[in-house]
Amino acid sequence: MPYCTSCGTEIADTARFCVRCGTPAAGVSGSAPFAGGYTPSVADFGPLDYTIQGDNLQVVRVRLRPGQEMYAEAGKMLYMTNAISWETRMSGNSLGEKIWGALKRKLSGESLFLTYFRSSGQGEVGFAGNYPGRIQDIELRPGQSWLVQRDSFVCAQTSVQFNIALVKRIGAGLFGGEGFILQKLTGPGHVFIHGGGDFLEFSLGAGETLRVDTGCVVGFEESVQYDIQLAGGIKTAIFGGEGLFLTTLTGPGRVIVQSMTLEKLRRELRPGATGGDQRGPIESLGGFFSSED
Repeated sequence: MPYCTSCGTEIADTARFCVRCGTPAAGVSGSAPFAGGYTPSVADFGPLDYTIQGDNLQVVRVRLRPGQEMYAEAGKMLYMTNAISWETRMSGNSLGEKIWGALKRKLSGESLFLTYFRSSGQGEVGFAGNYPGRIQDIELRPGQSWLVQRDSFVCAQTSVQFNIALVKRIGAGLFGGEGFILQKLTGPGHVFIHGGGDFLEFSLGAGETLRVDTGCVVGFEESVQYDIQLAGGIKTAIFGGEGLFLTTLTGPGRVIVQSMTLEKLRRELRPGATGGDQRGPIESLGGFFSSED
């Protein structure tokens, strides 16, 4: 017997609406999860019950109602209760879609597979990032898209589409610190992203520009223009310790910035590292001569 994707109430196979909340039953699968198998994903547009706990080693705890489903990047699951069933699979319906989806995910720095978590009752599943940092929830409206850095995706509702976006400007792709490929997440639904250190969020007006150290951008709305510029004069760019370029983000739209990048963390942990956060002229060329992957 299927469940209502909004309130979790059991509904008859022939019912068109949930008797409790009135949600249309069209598209609800008629089979329940079973051992060793997995039911098709159901787009859940209902409210998501979750909390984000911790400080700089955060965990998102998602409480799923019967029939609700989440998907996550492989390796991001921390725990789950008995009511949760899970399966690792490629996204897409046909073989071609699965292969193309796996290729796009590989290009975006993620694994070939996604892990899907579905609840047969009142269940809970927890997710976390791979290094010290924050987890941010973004609630996407239908058709709304965010562009986020590679490796930042943690988990999302199955109604959220995962895709890739190419950086349009060659300079931004070479020296912007994020590479030529960003992850594109399109609503509706909740999506959770992870970054290093603490997060700062800015809401840019039309034409307003924010200049950020390369590599420190976690994500931004699709309406925001992403580019680079020289970090002042030649002397400042070479000896200022901030690199030759700065990332520029021009509104309108929201922007999330991280205080610690994985590259900075690796540099500080390197044996014999000196000079604090300062970068030399060669290191300042962002992801062109070095990569965080």
